[in-house]
Amino acid sequence: MSGIGNRVFGVETEFGCLTTDPDAAGYEEIVERVKDHIFYKMKLGAIDRHPRDEAFEPAYSGGFLINGARLYVDAVGSHEEYATAECRSIRDLIANDRAGQRIIVRALNELELSETSSFYNNSVDHFGGHTFGCHENYMIHSNDNFLNESVHDVYPFLVTRQIFAGVGRVGGHVIDYAGARPSHRDVVRNPVDYIWVSNVYSVTPDRTQSFQLSQRADHIIKAIASRVRFNRALINPKWEAFYGNQNTTRLHLLFGESNQMEYAYALKVGTTCLVLDLAEDGLIPASLRLEDPLVALKDVSRDESYRWVVTLEDGTAIGAIDLHREYLKRAQVYRGRDEETDWTLTEWEATLNALEKDPMSLGDRLDWVAKLKLVEMYRESEGLDWDDDALHSIDLEYHNIDPDKSLFQGVAETTGVQRVIDETDIVDAMSDPPTDTRAFGRSHLVKWLVKRNSPAAYWVDWDAVHLNRQTVVELSDPMNNYEELAKLEQFQ
Repeated sequence: MSGIGNRVFGVETEFGCLTTDPDAAGYEEIVERVKDHIFYKMKLGAIDRHPRDEAFEPAYSGGFLINGARLYVDAVGSHEEYATAECRSIRDLIANDRAGQRIIVRALNELELSETSSFYNNSVDHFGGHTFGCHENYMIHSNDNFLNESVHDVYPFLVTRQIFAGVGRVGGHVIDYAGARPSHRDVVRNPVDYIWVSNVYSVTPDRTQSFQLSQRADHIIKAIASRVRFNRALINPKWEAFYGNQNTTRLHLLFGESNQMEYAYALKVGTTCLVLDLAEDGLIPASLRLEDPLVALKDVSRDESYRWVVTLEDGTAIGAIDLHREYLKRAQVYRGRDEETDWTLTEWEATLNALEKDPMSLGDRLDWVAKLKLVEMYRESEGLDWDDDALHSIDLEYHNIDPDKSLFQGVAETTGVQRVIDETDIVDAMSDPPTDTRAFGRSHLVKWLVKRNSPAAYWVDWDAVHLNRQTVVELSDPMNNYEELAKLEQFQ
């Protein structure tokens, strides 16, 4: 496959960590050891020697990797986070994303921690009520009205794409604002968690829900918001301009989950690119807007009848499948422009047809279906009720990123799943960046820094690299691969 239109995109994944290591102080120590091993022992990146953000990304919390991605420990929650390189191909994106997981697993193995510690790309803590994200980023051709007006044409798609992009979850959560103020002890012990927080809530289990499509739907309380802690939204505006591409900015989607299924991952990103094309070209009619996107989000996730009915602004009821067909019909204008566009249009239609006929037939390509089948099989064999904690463990282990432990990998080996990439793509992406974005040029600069064990004067960011106090290399255009940087004699 090649190119989904003319767009750059990437994904950030926040990983959960569990450890039973008797020699570790807790998961916080494990994530630090893994991060340090990747930079200092595996030498796969240049660690930040200066703070990117004193509160959230202090010095030595992580850095950019030689494959174009970024890995760091986020101070909010002390979790490992991996941001892919900028990509223009779905295939490159998935390979680069999976490469990050393999790098973490390799570090665990080399540290001899894999027997006692695991990392997960799930998005919910069933017992603590926490949620952590898989955020998508898309370069969009923006104007002053996009986040105020055009975005309303995108919301109906975003809140309903979970019918094929959802990863599924056992149970549910209910947000409770009563008596949820953090104690003085909480604030003192975890000050960074409460910076700029104006609306704190608590979360309690919802025992009435057996299974739902999305792990994150119960936790989204805003359509758009700049503050994300206790204020999670569908979209978090970044207001960033890419100076190499006039009138473009980064659309940061908070509502998303980390797919284990490559097919669901590819369909999610491909269809989102197409709907953004439609929004930019003014081809989405206002008649598709929803009465309340946040209500629809939860209703679709929790609908165990799989009818997934939502209400439009004019009061009309429509099923999510038919709503997607309206987007699909309009997106056909892009057919023929590149291979990935054609793949997405074809598979989008095939998936909608299969969802309408028999959702359970999609267990080889959609996460929520595969997980539901796995949980149902275990529940019935053990005679368990839906609120049994053992089912939450099955849910969690589906997302273990270690192929030797993952229940998803067990599904893949037992019944088979549809692949988009192969293992060699993943192995290559552990060290090689995409070749058609600025990640390619930045990768060579990072390799240069790693090879020379450069002094503290360097600074690496997405759009520029300071090799020393005198030399700054600008990377302002995300669609330029800066191939001239493959020859770095000028920096000798």
